[in-house]
Amino acid sequence: MSETEHTPTLFEKIIEGELPSEKVFENEHLVAFKDIHPVAPVHILIVPRKAIPDFQSIEKDDLFLLQELGKVAQHLAKEFDIADGYRLLTNIGPQAGQTVFHLHFHLIGGRRLGPLA
Repeated sequence: MSETEHTPTLFEKIIEGELPSEKVFENEHLVAFKDIHPVAPVHILIVPRKAIPDFQSIEKDDLFLLQELGKVAQHLAKEFDIADGYRLLTNIGPQAGQTVFHLHFHLIGGRRLGPLA
């Protein structure tokens, strides 16, 4: 494989419909789907369509995605009845637990969440 070739991530395959998922939202910039290994009753991944490896890799031209992502998270929190208490987080790098290197945020709620370690 040459340096210019790109191997699609798991999330790119989900976005393109090559892998199944339970999508709960999509627009021209973002896709949201239920996590296949939920840690709470509501566990949704919100993912930009653009392949950005992680939060540290966001460039100035992509900052609008964070604003849009915030709006989508608020909308989904209301839709899934967790607006009164939820967690919105992203992992950056393997040391933080990132396993899919495509920027994504976890929207987690539906039960009491303990403190982060």
